[in-house]
Amino acid sequence: MFSLPEISFVACGGAIGASLRFVVGRFCEVTWEATKFPIATLCVNLVGCLLIGVIAGITLRNDTSPLIRIFLVTGILGGFTTFSAFGLETITLFRSGHLTTAMLYVLVSVVGGCAGTLLGLVMTEPAPPLS
Repeated sequence: MFSLPEISFVACGGAIGASLRFVVGRFCEVTWEATKFPIATLCVNLVGCLLIGVIAGITLRNDTSPLIRIFLVTGILGGFTTFSAFGLETITLFRSGHLTTAMLYVLVSVVGGCAGTLLGLVMTEPAPPLS
């Protein structure tokens, strides 16, 4: 199932990734403060996708320790952005010939994610006062 070393590597990597997300996000916000576009999240997601492609490519082609891969991919990049995992999984499906599954995954993830967010917001809104 999972081991204490795996959990430790994920936790340490996650702390690094979350901290990096904060730093990169703030840097983007300060650099492009005049824009109303969510540039910080976009930057983090795009950088995370680039990094997961590089890390997956290197670790899959070399004899990389599973703990190092867990630390980098699940820990650091998971703390930085889970969008990178979404990108890797989608491309893996495409490259293995599962085009319909990949498109369905993208559609359900994006539409379902937005719907879940909306539902969560609506569920937590204060009830209107009774007249």
